[in-house]
Amino acid sequence: MKNIKNLKVSAVIACYKDEQSIPLMHERLCSTFKKIGCKYEIIFVNDGSPDESEKILIDICEKDENTIAIIHSRNFNSQNAFSSGMKHSTGDSVVLLDGDLQDPPELIENFVVKWLEGNDVVYGLRKKREASKIMNFSYKIFYRIFNKLSYINIPLDAGDFSLMDRKVVDAINSLKETDRFIRGLRAWTGFTQIGVPYMRPERQFGKSTNNLFKNIQWAKKGIFSFSHLPLEIMSFISYLIFILSGFAVAVYVALYFIKDEAPKGITTLIVLVLFLGAMQLLSISILSEYIAKILDETKKRPHSIIKRIIKKK
Repeated sequence: MKNIKNLKVSAVIACYKDEQSIPLMHERLCSTFKKIGCKYEIIFVNDGSPDESEKILIDICEKDENTIAIIHSRNFNSQNAFSSGMKHSTGDSVVLLDGDLQDPPELIENFVVKWLEGNDVVYGLRKKREASKIMNFSYKIFYRIFNKLSYINIPLDAGDFSLMDRKVVDAINSLKETDRFIRGLRAWTGFTQIGVPYMRPERQFGKSTNNLFKNIQWAKKGIFSFSHLPLEIMSFISYLIFILSGFAVAVYVALYFIKDEAPKGITTLIVLVLFLGAMQLLSISILSEYIAKILDETKKRPHSIIKRIIKKK
């Protein structure tokens, strides 16, 4: 078994509008790592936050040589913030946390225990979260739909909060994918993975930047990144409509020539046109999502732009 005293764990924290949480996050991380007894580094990624986060991080980094801060030139989203931190990490394993303290740093001790047992990925399983019943139900439904649609096995109720062995981090860092969905890429890499259940508390400070529109965007990002099923369903419906249309034409012609009783009237035509038009629009919208992803990937833009890196001199 690995000796924890000889191992280094990197914590990567994606921060956006978390100025109040950052000092407490730092304090709790330091306490947790000292309790574990490992070497450690703390990497805060300030993802273009408009508050005083940068000033607070400068003060922390000047006092703690184990902490560095990466400052992005603007907001690139949490997935790219995590990617930025992962690329600069030097630990034998890397832990990803959101900056709002909804991912409890103390759970890292449990993660490390599972890692030392030989697991390459240890992720947090959100068995319960302090949120409305509607939100809890919506999240659970999404994860189950995502798992069924995906061509890989996506763990249920697992977010970005996780510990990954260095070989897993290196594998994800090597991917050229632009539009990143870390929890999906983490599952895609394979390796030995296990979950640790926990209750996700409410955000301690400020208000969440998530809303219904952003949650829909997250759902689309995951599904269109790791599932071909929408395209397959679209193809199946097209074939089915083609067969049914051919059958309907045959029946129509037969009725016209044999009994002179073919369906007549504007209502029949309107229903047929609306149905086919709706199916065409749905197909075009699904295709447009995949085309947009292809466009983003072909541009080969960097995941983020770093304005500066802050660390103790």
